[in-house]
Amino acid sequence: QVQVAESGGGLVQAGGSLRLSCTASGSSFSVDHTDWYRQPPGKQREWVAGMPGSGVTSVTGRFTVSRDKAKNAVNLEIDSLKPEDTGVYYCNIRGLRNIRGTLIPFDIWGQGTQVTVSS
Repeated sequence: QVQVAESGGGLVQAGGSLRLSCTASGSSFSVDHTDWYRQPPGKQREWVAGMPGSGVTSVTGRFTVSRDKAKNAVNLEIDSLKPEDTGVYYCNIRGLRNIRGTLIPFDIWGQGTQVTVSS
């Protein structure tokens, strides 16, 4: 079974930066794509940034997604934080599991990590 966990959230002042980490664990799997989403208070979940499994770094405005091979993690760095960046940040991983020689697709979400930006 593949599991996903986010970490690195917290309370940050506006203008600062923050790095979130998404770690996948399990056996016999490969990642096709990793995406970060967020859900602001009272709003729908929205896509923030993402990267294919073979990627190293991807930049979308103030959001940088990067791979940390040593920790088997995909990080999301947010620069110039704004109060409207407040929300729960989720990592979503899509890939394939190898179960006795058969490749089974999976699509897994982490539990989320809270980011609060104070003005």
